[in-house]
Amino acid sequence: MFKNYLKIAWRNLLRNKSFSLLNIFGLSIGLTVSALILLWVNYEIGYDQFHEKKDRIYQVYNKYPVDGEIWTWNSTPKVMAPTLKKDYPEIEEVSRYFYNFNFLFSQGDKSIQSTGTIVDPSFLKIFSFPLIEGNITAVLEDVNSLVVTESFAKKMFGDEPAIGQVVEMDDRDSFKISGILKDLPENSDFRFEYLIPWSYLKQRNWDDEYWDNNSVGTFVLLKEDVDYHAFSKKVSTLREKYDRESPNMITYLYPYTRSHLYSEFENGIETGGLIDIIRLFALIAVIVLVIACINFMNLSTARSEKRAKEVGVRKVVGARKYTLIWQFLGESILISTLATIVALGTVISVLPWFSELINIELSINWKNPWLYLSILGIVLFTGILAGSYPALYLSSFKPSSVLKGTFQKINTLVTPRKVLVVIQFSVAIILITATIVIRQQIDTVQNRKLGYNKDQLITITIEGEIEESYETIKTELLKSGSATSISRMGSRVTESWSNSWGIEWPGKNPENKTLVHRMSTDADVVKTLGLNLIQGRDFDLQRYPTDSTGVILNEAAVSLMGFDDPLGKIIKDNNTDWQVIGVVEDFVFNSPFQKIEPMIIQGAQWWLNTIHIKLNSDQNVADNLAIIETIFKNQNPTYPFNYEFVDQVYARNFVSEQRFEKLASLFTLLTILISCLGLFGLASYMAQNRIKEIGVRKVLGASVSGITALLSKDFLKLVGISLLIAIPISWYAMNQWLQDFAYRIDLSWWVFALAGLSALVIAFLTVSYQAVKAAKRNPVKSLRTE
Repeated sequence: MFKNYLKIAWRNLLRNKSFSLLNIFGLSIGLTVSALILLWVNYEIGYDQFHEKKDRIYQVYNKYPVDGEIWTWNSTPKVMAPTLKKDYPEIEEVSRYFYNFNFLFSQGDKSIQSTGTIVDPSFLKIFSFPLIEGNITAVLEDVNSLVVTESFAKKMFGDEPAIGQVVEMDDRDSFKISGILKDLPENSDFRFEYLIPWSYLKQRNWDDEYWDNNSVGTFVLLKEDVDYHAFSKKVSTLREKYDRESPNMITYLYPYTRSHLYSEFENGIETGGLIDIIRLFALIAVIVLVIACINFMNLSTARSEKRAKEVGVRKVVGARKYTLIWQFLGESILISTLATIVALGTVISVLPWFSELINIELSINWKNPWLYLSILGIVLFTGILAGSYPALYLSSFKPSSVLKGTFQKINTLVTPRKVLVVIQFSVAIILITATIVIRQQIDTVQNRKLGYNKDQLITITIEGEIEESYETIKTELLKSGSATSISRMGSRVTESWSNSWGIEWPGKNPENKTLVHRMSTDADVVKTLGLNLIQGRDFDLQRYPTDSTGVILNEAAVSLMGFDDPLGKIIKDNNTDWQVIGVVEDFVFNSPFQKIEPMIIQGAQWWLNTIHIKLNSDQNVADNLAIIETIFKNQNPTYPFNYEFVDQVYARNFVSEQRFEKLASLFTLLTILISCLGLFGLASYMAQNRIKEIGVRKVLGASVSGITALLSKDFLKLVGISLLIAIPISWYAMNQWLQDFAYRIDLSWWVFALAGLSALVIAFLTVSYQAVKAAKRNPVKSLRTE
């Protein structure tokens, strides 16, 4: 029986090629979009899910009340890990993770610079990063042992064995490779090519036991059958015992496998993160697929007159309703199968482009049997969803009405097809609005006044012999004319290296826990960055040696501290007195989407690990960089010359929003395309059913433009209804999205007007083709046919 249904479906498909191709095209677009989004969603959901003990791995977090709110973060003191292991027998293993370093490793004439980290030996017992060579219980026990990945070993030693090889790090310490790890999966938040044992940190005197120095990640593996919630409550009072400075700080455990998707907290409560974007695009995938199915329904029912007589004849000769339903479902499943084949080919073709767009290397695992079951499920789901309404609609025709030609209700005010078109265009208008608002928000923030000049400003990390040779490098750069100003800083201008609520100033309320951000510099920071100096002066250690403990405030810091005349005031930080020597206009650091927070720029007594160089704008940029590279290579020959333009660093702040905007634009275009196909089908249906009316009107003298307007106005009414539905929804949705940004645009009426006008124009252009085609038809043929 199924074989017979298939034969009939295939014959009908060939008999109505144009409609069938439109159906296949529309469904394939929806399936392609859904497949690409689901591949991305599956990739993100799979982050760090490969660890064998994932259900027992937790990261240590902190909660602390600040200005009436509860702040949450996941950096901890270095002393936290050994304290937990000592005090709580429920813990099986604990390890610190000292974030990432960029050390230089060399052996003979070969050297590579790579990213890695410092961890406790138990790190590899907690996380499932498989060792290809080496003993997991011993690879990180020796202070000079080094565990590397396959990629590191390949880059350093080629095809030679890496185990047992000795390499030198930063021309300072020697390490013996004790283990080789498989390369890390792409969907892991860990990023390292080597692991150094924590004992090396102690050897370098980088370890400390300060409870107020939150500088490392701490990971815990609980023993089996330990109740996580009970233990997290038990450990919450840890700070009361050890941390005299912050006894009210709450320590708790957070499941590590949730941290990638749920990274945002508000007032101490998990509120979301990347999971919100994933849910949004998963919803878009479903919506686009449903719209494609709606399009199928419209195109299928638009052929109702041609199929009606077939249904009438079949029923007269004894066909039952359920057999007709199966026949029409068979046709839709066949079209769904063909559309899925087209979609698979499209996905394979565009996957590299889509991966580049979202900056994630996606792939299809053809060896996974669930993939084929999923494809089969999609075929059946799409076929049944798209074909259910046409099957029920067409199979319900009464033979007597069909054969008399009286079954149609042309002028019905509300029909399922009209409702479906309204839904399609409502979604399209919402997406058009979202695209405009996102683009407008990005443009507004990109054009925001920064407070410094990022043009022709480069940053270079201090490494190797740069620190010892800095004064020579600075003198040669200025003498060469390639640079007009140079300043060492603790971090790039686009980020603060630290913040604290422990900074004191005259008249400060002891209950004030507002975070103050820190930068540090040696000299000429105002000149190099192009900051706008409001009061005082720049740092100048040659003329003012005490500037090593000087400080420049931004306007937000002055406002926070309540200084009427800030110059000469003393603020305290880490038991050091810092004298205010200047005030600069607020400038953007960290996220440009957020408000500018209090900032202090401290003198050279703090760490300095970055150089900012202002290039000479009177000379060619390439020539300037060539001169600078030569000077750095002469003074620091072992290390590669690496630099970044500050404007490029700043541009990375917009990558996520720009990706979001590109995806929204893409899905908007595809949704409009599918919606137009649906509208095309309905216009075809209406024109087909009004052939006699059009013929009569032409005989009576109606013009082509008049008939076109007559046929088009009904569809434009539908788009108008869509506009009324979409405007409040899109306003609410985009207003909620904008609430995440402290620096944001105001929603303007013209955004919604432009979205509505775009939808009306698109709808008119789509409908007018069918309307003009019907209006130009010879009325004699139309009336004779009728």
